[in-house]
This record gives sequence, C-alpha cells and structure tokens, in this order.
Amino acid sequence: MTTDVAKKVAHDKFESQIKTAQATLDTLKAQAETAKANLEIKAIAELLPKGLVIQRKLLELKNSSGDAWEQAKTDLEARIADFERSVQGIASKKAKAS
Repeated sequence: MTTDVAKKVAHDKFESQIKTAQATLDTLKAQAETAKANLEIKAIAELLPKGLVIQRKLLELKNSSGDAWEQAKTDLEARIADFERSVQGIASKKAKAS
C-alpha cells in the first residue's frame, strides 16, 4: 500500500521532471526563434548591396541615352523585379512565422 508520503515524493519528482523538461523546451524554442531571426537578418544583409547596385543602375539610366538607355532600362527592370521578389520572400517567411 502506497503511503501519502510516498505519493508526495513521487508527485514532487514528476513535477520536477516536468518543470525541467518544460524549461529545456522553452530554451530550445528561444534558440529556434533567435536562429530564425538571424536568418532573416542575414537575408536582409545580403539584399542591401543589391539595393545599392540598383541605385547606381538608376543613376546610370538617368545619364544614358539611345541604345544605352534601353539596355540600362532592361537591366534595371530585371534587377528591380529580382530585388522585389527577394524582399517579398523575406516578408512572406516572416508573416508565416508570426
């Protein structure tokens, strides 16, 4: 027959195990969230130079004429489309994570 003291000891042991497991889970969750944020920061950092290149290409477009203008326009349109897709990709991943 199990005594009240034995029940209390078992209860306390299980409670301690559950708290330890929950604390570990909370730590893992925080680490996963931090890792995800780090991935977003890295993705954004990789896009910053593309934005600068686009700004430079826009200036080139402004200073171009004739066939050079057409080529600069086509190049700029492609770069902007790629940039926008990349930004939207980050935004949609962030929205899914929220």
